[in-house]
Amino acid sequence: MFRFVMSAVAATMLCAAAPTLAQTYPNQQIKLIVPFTPGTGMDIIARTVGPKLSERLGQPVVVENRPGASGNIGADAVAKSAPDGYTLMVSANTMLIAANLYKNVPYQAMEDFAPVSLAAWGTLLLIANPKSSISSVPDFVAKAKAQPGKLTYSSPGIGTPHHMSMELFKDRAGINVLHVPYRGSAGALTDLLAGEVDVGFVPVHVAMPLIAAGRLKPVAAGAPKRHPNAPDIPTLEELGYPALNVEMWYGFFAPKSTPAPVIARLNTELRAILAERDINSAFDKIGLDVASSSQTDLLALMRRDYPRWGEIIRKNGISAE
Repeated sequence: MFRFVMSAVAATMLCAAAPTLAQTYPNQQIKLIVPFTPGTGMDIIARTVGPKLSERLGQPVVVENRPGASGNIGADAVAKSAPDGYTLMVSANTMLIAANLYKNVPYQAMEDFAPVSLAAWGTLLLIANPKSSISSVPDFVAKAKAQPGKLTYSSPGIGTPHHMSMELFKDRAGINVLHVPYRGSAGALTDLLAGEVDVGFVPVHVAMPLIAAGRLKPVAAGAPKRHPNAPDIPTLEELGYPALNVEMWYGFFAPKSTPAPVIARLNTELRAILAERDINSAFDKIGLDVASSSQTDLLALMRRDYPRWGEIIRKNGISAE
């Protein structure tokens, strides 16, 4: 009974404090945690948006990289931070993949974060090496079914979006293609170009110059609509594979229980920043399409992706450990 009373008192005090916090927010430095190394898409988003967020909020915004365990270390740090709006995170759908991939994840991906706003989309193209003689999705599927396990695909590593996208496609198409994981994008792309592997998912901004040079062949876009930089490349959905949107998305998050007025203020400021023309140009240089959203829409994305990646990981016995 004592514990129940104390918990009720604590909850009442927290609710009473929320309006005061919202009225004074922000009055100190804000930490923007990136759960990956410098130079990654998340890091560039944070370092591009951070200074503008600082200007709009009138407080310093410091970017801090906390890499490790496919983003789990940084995400855990944010999950365990005070829910006051002074610790935020830039993450991506990789957070939901990692939460399913690792056996002992110290946080609950769907419960320990408050979505703030979407930040960007990143389109992946299904690409083939010219030596493979694969020129279309029907062609790829037919060859894979004729020779189960003979065709190969590369990825930057187990659990990466490139890997999971192909596993999802394999599941939906009913084919068996051998995964060849690498330690990073460079090796995966190099061997795809050399014809050591047959196919792979590659970011659109990386793939298009190589397609133009005749070094790779486009097969399909893993997005709900054709990409403006690749208007002639059909989507997987167009080709008869609905619900196969494998676009990468990036977003801003706060710890759970961050007061709703604080989340709303951050959402308003971030959406205004993401609408600026120079932000669009900066993101375009790294192959990202700038975006923003309501908190509800970002949560809907999480609720869509978390179970589908979990299903594919469990069905195929994929593990990072």
